[in-house]
Amino acid sequence: MIKTGDVALSIDYLTSFILENYKGIQIIDAWGEKSFFYNPNAFLKRGVYFCTLKEKDGANDKASMLNREGVYRLNFGISKQTFLSLFNEIPKRLVKGDVIEGVYNFTQVDLLTPHPVYGWMAWVSISNPSMNSFEKIKDLIDESYTLVLEKYKKRISI
Repeated sequence: MIKTGDVALSIDYLTSFILENYKGIQIIDAWGEKSFFYNPNAFLKRGVYFCTLKEKDGANDKASMLNREGVYRLNFGISKQTFLSLFNEIPKRLVKGDVIEGVYNFTQVDLLTPHPVYGWMAWVSISNPSMNSFEKIKDLIDESYTLVLEKYKKRISI
């Protein structure tokens, strides 16, 4: 797990970083989050999920207490192998409204954890990442982008 305690990066900084460093990304604002899809030239209706910046709790996702002032969460998928290297197990799929089991503090800022709802899909989360933490997880974000490119290629070749 990655934890530092430095000053959090802004959502605008992260949005700019994503758009400047990962080509073919489209943003959709919905459900209290910015959803970043890989969809070059809008070839697919929506594209393939790359990552999200979630700014408020949802009906089935309240574990991070995102309704606190200034708290947001960066979410993205990684390979199952990498997920296992970080957290030792893949959580079981949840019943709607549940949170994955484990000793994770989803309310802690600047701490990389499994995604509280989509950890079973090898998604991870970090609320209010600092520059120090962000530097440490950039390789994970790069991996996520590579996985998205692979998923996109499979979808358009069907």
